[in-house]
Amino acid sequence: QLQASGGGLVQPGGSLRLSCAASGNIFNFNAQGWYRQAPGKRRELAAIITSIASTDYAASVKGRFTISRDNANDTVYLQMNSLRPEDTAVYYCGLRTGVTWYWGQGTLVTVSS
Repeated sequence: QLQASGGGLVQPGGSLRLSCAASGNIFNFNAQGWYRQAPGKRRELAAIITSIASTDYAASVKGRFTISRDNANDTVYLQMNSLRPEDTAVYYCGLRTGVTWYWGQGTLVTVSS
C-alpha cells in the first residue's frame, strides 16, 4: 500500500515536500516515482528513483524538484522548489516491479497566488 501526503496550496515560487509511505509486503521493486496529472492533461512522470538510487526527472521539473528515499522508513520524498502555477496537479506516488507500476492515492498540489 502506498500513501502520499504533503500536498496543499502554495504561492508561486514556494516549496512543498511530498511524502510517500509504503507498507505491506514490498519486494523486488526496481524503481519508485512520482507521476502527476494536471486538469485536462495526460499523466506524466515527474521523477523516478531506481533501486540503486539513480534518478531522472521530467524536463519541466529538472533543477527544481528532487526525489529521494529513506530506506529505513520505506518512504520516498519529492522536494519541490520554485513552484509554478503549471505544477498544479494531483501527484501520485508509485512503485515498479518488473515493468508494472503500482499506484497509491494522489495528493493535490495547487500553486496559485
